[in-house]
Amino acid sequence: MTRRVRRRRETRRGFTLIETALATVIVGVGVLAMVEAQTAFLRQNFWSTQVSTAERLGNEIREMTINLPRHDPVTGTTTWGPEPGEAGIDDFDDLDDFDGLGTGTEFSAALGNGPVDAQRRIIPNMDGWSQVVEVFNVAGNDIASEPGTIPDASTEFVLVRVTILFQGPNDADARPMTQVQWVAAR
Repeated sequence: MTRRVRRRRETRRGFTLIETALATVIVGVGVLAMVEAQTAFLRQNFWSTQVSTAERLGNEIREMTINLPRHDPVTGTTTWGPEPGEAGIDDFDDLDDFDGLGTGTEFSAALGNGPVDAQRRIIPNMDGWSQVVEVFNVAGNDIASEPGTIPDASTEFVLVRVTILFQGPNDADARPMTQVQWVAAR
């Protein structure tokens, strides 16, 4: 009888196949969870970096235009958009110049004119980023009115809207990242 007990104890020295498989599954699930958590962290960090870049680009335009009058100091409201001889951003001296021909003005690396900072300089290494500036008249008694419904230069208030777009190297189209807008009454 003693021999049988010894043999059983001698043969049972390692893990069984089931115990080994179960340990492998537990460790594997733990490793996969850590990898997935790391991937989610990197994805979230990339997104937050893009959003903060977009906010910065929107605020650069706001800072550049904050002290500009609504309309040209010389010609007044006779011209909406850039006046004759104002060929680019360095010549823009009023807010309606930034609306272009009524469709907005885009500053982007793809066009070779931006994105721009508050000093009107192109910010280098910003491939894929665009700043689209639109200017609309809004009613003084209803500044929340739908932009574009009030004729140009017909009110004392303009709404400046800056939309920041980003198009990654694998994206088919640019996607809006943020929008900054404010009412100017100068």
